[in-house]
Amino acid sequence: MVKYLHLSEFSGPNLENGGLRMHIRISRVRNAGVILGLLCAAALPVAARNNEILGEVRFLPENRAAKTAGVWVDGKYVGYLNELKGSKKLLLLPGEHEISVREAGYESVEQTISVEPHMAQTLRISLAKDPRAQYPTVSAEVKLAIDPERAAVFVDDQFAGHAHEFGGAGRAMLLSPGKHHIKITLPGYQSFDTEIEVRANQKYDIKTQLPRGHEGD
Repeated sequence: MVKYLHLSEFSGPNLENGGLRMHIRISRVRNAGVILGLLCAAALPVAARNNEILGEVRFLPENRAAKTAGVWVDGKYVGYLNELKGSKKLLLLPGEHEISVREAGYESVEQTISVEPHMAQTLRISLAKDPRAQYPTVSAEVKLAIDPERAAVFVDDQFAGHAHEFGGAGRAMLLSPGKHHIKITLPGYQSFDTEIEVRANQKYDIKTQLPRGHEGD
């Protein structure tokens, strides 16, 4: 399946706010204390475990588009919706947080939630088609081979989807001719940035492996 991109405006903060930087100690967590469950409980400070100060946010996708949608917390990308569970569950410090769920071609869902210590809450997410979505009538095909393939893909600072959606047989991004900025990012890994110029009816390939680490390492 070839996935088309629409580059219309999304509400809420975009990638320019920076990717999530994950650290082991709560004292070093930045921007409202977003913590991913992949930093297992054993890695959290003893005080955090004893006081049980964290709250869990769970997601229940109600349609297919929601399952692969990207999730932002307080302006930071944390992963795609259907992976934020189990070892990757989303744990937040108490207080208010801004949740944004986005998928190319669909209207984004924005919600302010209040997190309480040692409490779990579930957000039911359903995405509706965006009537403003525009697709190129003339396009170039860009195929991705990214490791990890669950990394998020941004085109011209707009969320486009995840790497696995644009690789393999019959799957690719269709971009309008011209220059485009592509950024591939995933919490816990260093981001990949590139500028490409594509021509109509041509095919392109982007292959990379994201190194583990944080932005600026």
